[in-house]
Amino acid sequence: MEVLDVKKLCEKIKANISKVIVGKEDVIDLVLVSLLSSGHVLLEDVPGVGKTMLAKCLAKSIDCDFSRIQFTPDLLPSDVTGINYYNQKECEFEFRPGPVFTNILLADEINRATPRTQSSLLECMEEKQVTVDGESKSLSKPFLVIATQNPVEIQGTFPLPEAQLDRFLIKLKIGYPLIEESRKMLDRFEKGSPFETIDCVTNKQEIIEAQNALGKIKTSAAVKDYIVEIVEKTRSFENITLGVSPRGCIALMKASQAYAALKGRDFATPDDVKHMAVPVLAHRILVKGYTMSEETKASETAILQVLDKVEVPLEDF
Repeated sequence: MEVLDVKKLCEKIKANISKVIVGKEDVIDLVLVSLLSSGHVLLEDVPGVGKTMLAKCLAKSIDCDFSRIQFTPDLLPSDVTGINYYNQKECEFEFRPGPVFTNILLADEINRATPRTQSSLLECMEEKQVTVDGESKSLSKPFLVIATQNPVEIQGTFPLPEAQLDRFLIKLKIGYPLIEESRKMLDRFEKGSPFETIDCVTNKQEIIEAQNALGKIKTSAAVKDYIVEIVEKTRSFENITLGVSPRGCIALMKASQAYAALKGRDFATPDDVKHMAVPVLAHRILVKGYTMSEETKASETAILQVLDKVEVPLEDF
């Protein structure tokens, strides 16, 4: 698949999702960037803004299997990954796959589960496999985790540790619709949910080919140096106590390549890097002197300040 084909494919998916989700084109773009990059998405927003609907529309648009896990304090790791059980009829142990064996996994309210259960997703998200009783089992391709959490209700929740946050390629908010978008939403849902009327516009194989096509996106030495300088600056910035990891550095390059493909280009530019810096890097840092409720905004502001301090390469892209 060529880069222009990737752009056309993403435009079809985006148009199909937009039949249900009103506005929010930038949010859909970022989810598609994560899908192309084989990354994962953390949606942090208040209830009722369309987080679950967005995940379901994406799965239906690309004709992929979809599973949803409602995370609760009593959820066990085996409820996520699966378990070996004894089949009395066959007189042997058999593996019963958990909901993680899918293509699009919605981890709803992930911060309501205990750290033990949250950790069951670590291997799934990074290695794309599950290990049960010493035996590793590969997950299907493509595999995308869309996790949600509510930033308002923090009682009875378990904040995601840095190791878990670092596995998400992108963290974003959907936000409330504009007044005109709200009117369109009411018209669209007046006679029923438009989700039931949309069809798939592509398939798993084309998504995998689009993911493989990212290898054709060129990243010049100047752009790579720009990415490294941004990441290095987060490690020495006065207000940041924990800078971006090497995984975050690679993630920023991959996300910039995917965003370039989304725009139909076979090369990444500094503008692509700047556009992806906040959603890719903000959740990977810790900022001094802010409460948990203020941390997201403070982290985003810190990344913007870092971008202001790093010189943009002037190469003719």
